[in-house]
Amino acid sequence: MTGTGTATVGAESVFPLLRLQTTSHIPKLGFLKLNRSLISLRSLQIKASDSSNQLRLNGAHDLTLSNSNGNATGSGTTNLKHLSTIGNSTNIQWHSCSVQKDDRHRLLHQKGCVIWITGLSGSGKSTIACALSRILHQRGKLTYVLDGDNIRHGLNKDLGFKAQDRAENIRRIGEVAKLFADAGVICIASLISPYRRDRDACRSMLPNGDFIEVFMDVPLHVCEARDPKGLYKLARAGKIKGFTGIDDPYETPIHSEIVLKHGEPCASPVEMAEKIVVYLENKGYLHA
Repeated sequence: MTGTGTATVGAESVFPLLRLQTTSHIPKLGFLKLNRSLISLRSLQIKASDSSNQLRLNGAHDLTLSNSNGNATGSGTTNLKHLSTIGNSTNIQWHSCSVQKDDRHRLLHQKGCVIWITGLSGSGKSTIACALSRILHQRGKLTYVLDGDNIRHGLNKDLGFKAQDRAENIRRIGEVAKLFADAGVICIASLISPYRRDRDACRSMLPNGDFIEVFMDVPLHVCEARDPKGLYKLARAGKIKGFTGIDDPYETPIHSEIVLKHGEPCASPVEMAEKIVVYLENKGYLHA
């Protein structure tokens, strides 16, 4: 069967008129594969005909296939209804692949999740994160640590420490952590994340149970005495503004899955990390 097609594209940055010749069946018109596909241009009109089929696509995103009797054989509006607006992103659609999360779990012999370690500066978050990663690595498990300072060297280098920047910092890290977990990786996020609403927003990104909040319950005076980066001293001297624990609040978690409390006996970093490993084992994340 031979068909002819004419496509008129009204977009400033592309050719104003594009003509196609095709020998394909209609629902494949040249390079435009109409089955399970979407066309999103400002103004697009396509007319194609042969002895038995007609295709019409107008600027209102209404796609209809009909036979010579005028009976509809299919509609693209079903697919177009799946277009979404997320934030400032418009006309987008989630594309699913045949390799799913469970397939990746079976490949890695583990289940992806996010371990979110929160606490004051100097509470030991990064130390615990690295100790946990080492233990799991030795057990043949794939992990990745998202350290708050490390992320600010790249992805979040455009953000400061005002409240709105802190919120965006946490949101971005939450989205990245979600992707790692979906890939089957045990993602360990280590950052102050002082505001409860931001941590809860990250929790809501993941399936129930896959966000594991670990609270480093270390008093301010202990963290300030440690002061490994010298930041508390600078904050007390007024050289750093909005420093968590000094002139900006830290909102203590209410429903953390794990609390690692300062002063408990046998509370070395490795022993604290082992508590997290036991939790992961009991919840089935270390096998698939």
